[in-house]
Amino acid sequence: MTLFTSSLAKTGPTMRSNYKKLIKQGRVGAVFNAYGANFTRKLQKMAVNNSRLGIPLLFGYDVIHGFRTIFPVPLGEAATWNPHLIGQADSIAAREASAAGLQWTFAPMVDIARDPRWGRIVEGAGEDPYLGSKIAASAVHGFQGQNLGSLHTVMACVKHYAAYGAVIGGRDYNTVNMSKRLLRNVYLPPYKAAVKAGVGSVMPALTEFDGVPSSGNKFLLNKILRNEWNFNGFVVTDYTAIPEMVTAGIAKNNKQAAALALNANVDMDMQGGVYLKELPKLIKEGKVSEAQINQAVRRILRMKFKLGLFKDPYRYCNRQRQKKEVLSKSNKQKEREVAKKSFVLLKNKNSLLPLKKNIKKLAVIGPLANDKEDLLGPWSGAGRKQDNITVLQGIKEAVSPSTDIKYARGTGIRDSSTAGFAKAEKIARQSDAAVVVLGESRDMSGEAASRAHLDIPGNQPALLKAIKKTGTPVILVLMNGRPLTISWANKHIPAILETWFPGTEGGPAISDVLFGDYNPSGRLTVTFPRTVGQVPLYYDHKNTGRPMNPNNKYTSKYIDIKNTPLYPFGYGLSYTTFHYHDLKLSADSIGMGDSLRVSVEVTNTGQRKGEATAELYIRDLTGSVTRPVKELKGFQKLELQPGETKKAHFIITPKKLSFYNINMKDVEEPGKFNVFVGKNARNVIKSHFTLTK
Repeated sequence: MTLFTSSLAKTGPTMRSNYKKLIKQGRVGAVFNAYGANFTRKLQKMAVNNSRLGIPLLFGYDVIHGFRTIFPVPLGEAATWNPHLIGQADSIAAREASAAGLQWTFAPMVDIARDPRWGRIVEGAGEDPYLGSKIAASAVHGFQGQNLGSLHTVMACVKHYAAYGAVIGGRDYNTVNMSKRLLRNVYLPPYKAAVKAGVGSVMPALTEFDGVPSSGNKFLLNKILRNEWNFNGFVVTDYTAIPEMVTAGIAKNNKQAAALALNANVDMDMQGGVYLKELPKLIKEGKVSEAQINQAVRRILRMKFKLGLFKDPYRYCNRQRQKKEVLSKSNKQKEREVAKKSFVLLKNKNSLLPLKKNIKKLAVIGPLANDKEDLLGPWSGAGRKQDNITVLQGIKEAVSPSTDIKYARGTGIRDSSTAGFAKAEKIARQSDAAVVVLGESRDMSGEAASRAHLDIPGNQPALLKAIKKTGTPVILVLMNGRPLTISWANKHIPAILETWFPGTEGGPAISDVLFGDYNPSGRLTVTFPRTVGQVPLYYDHKNTGRPMNPNNKYTSKYIDIKNTPLYPFGYGLSYTTFHYHDLKLSADSIGMGDSLRVSVEVTNTGQRKGEATAELYIRDLTGSVTRPVKELKGFQKLELQPGETKKAHFIITPKKLSFYNINMKDVEEPGKFNVFVGKNARNVIKSHFTLTK
């Protein structure tokens, strides 16, 4: 029931134990931040050969978007709108991790996040519960495969249960304040999808719900997780979460915190060391029972059995397999595929992109243009910067031998200096186009990386303006882990490509899109605001009794900016164009036992092959409680040749229309519904139907 970190890596506040001594004493059940076939074998021998019962250790690590072959950050992966592809990426991560001695990953993170100030928005799938649920299930299947006993799979851990993405002010580790209806309608579905997919473990959030920290919250862990969802895996806390309940003010000491956690069905204590010290005292005092401990132990041992550790404790410690699996050529090829499909073309005025490979002179500018480390993004596992190919390198490999490429860093990511501007401006003036690569450093997103401002940091905006003044056509390539406020760039820069943190093969993947070897197909899974003052901003908001009316002062609006986002949920351009038409419903009315078939035709009206994403939304016009203006209920990707038309098909069942009503029951209420299909949440065509009793 005790999990300690090794000395190999650090993923939290420094609070280490003498873990090797405790392993030999049989007082540690699992170790995290320990990987490598040789190292894990050494630690496993300590447990098996020295401890009283010889129970093998479980080795876990934050394999969030790759182990050594690093895929795009999860927010980027989600922009593919392709759960199957994301599952393939996670399967590769599992193969590499399991080959390096690991059996457990602390992923997927499925927190719905609607405040881009929160750094950990980068780790999830964005703002929508339907898409987030699809990706959560695919991630679990990708990591765990069909059988945890397979050598190529690892146990997943869904986190951070629950509603961690709703921390107040977007400030990490802050509290959460929401209704139970909002929790169930919006924030719980992705966790539930992961549990339904068979996830082996669950991690409570480092925050509270309804005044009770998640690691001691019986409503979340007992009522919902165990009793309603029938979860039979084990629950592990986040880093030092149990002793932090004392700081939060719900327990007066560690002993009381340990009792709260165990009574809430928390099975394993990560790094706190509280169970190890306090549970024997609590048993003697009758405040917890041996039966409770037996139950927790049984859940943990069951997963070790499923992973085959009792059959062979060293089955994951194979140096030959590690050498074969890790950073293989096929893994890097798949990473490049996922990366280029994650990029979102935000603007392309006058079809500036794609560039011609035989362009005569090209300037490559910016602090991220030749940066290897930041390509990885946060939570990059065992990724190493020397494995990565930069944007500059990728461009050099893509263009013709006759192209003259000049590079200037211009400024640093957070610098205030303009010393490098002159060189950058000079090479821009001498070039036919300038690719300017700007954004965040990898440590500006992720855990403990909340930002009060969403602008491109440092002096980078000034550099961009300086390059724009040269008159050379500018392509802005963004790397970041959250939506940024780029209203100036959207107004003045002709082409903008969002690439998130693209991973190991990021440079070649970006070049694939810049030079037209791949037609971008990514779509946003989180809304981009015009300014931070609009935050939180998301597409499936509620209506009000006084919806925005520009001609009426007394309606819900700002006096200094539009209500609308800069880029809406589901948004993304292509090098071709698509026309959505002929929306058809199989009936005007359906009953509770029926289903509704929806179809829409999509035509490629441009000159290039491309992928369109047909997005299906519904609106419940009247409910026992107010309902969102739109809710995503389906999506389908279509590959179309120029001039080709294909149909996208959807099924709407009454269950897809259910919500927690005025009596907090998950029901389908009869009434009128609108149906929308289009290329994003804003640009849609519309129909309607009625659900009857």
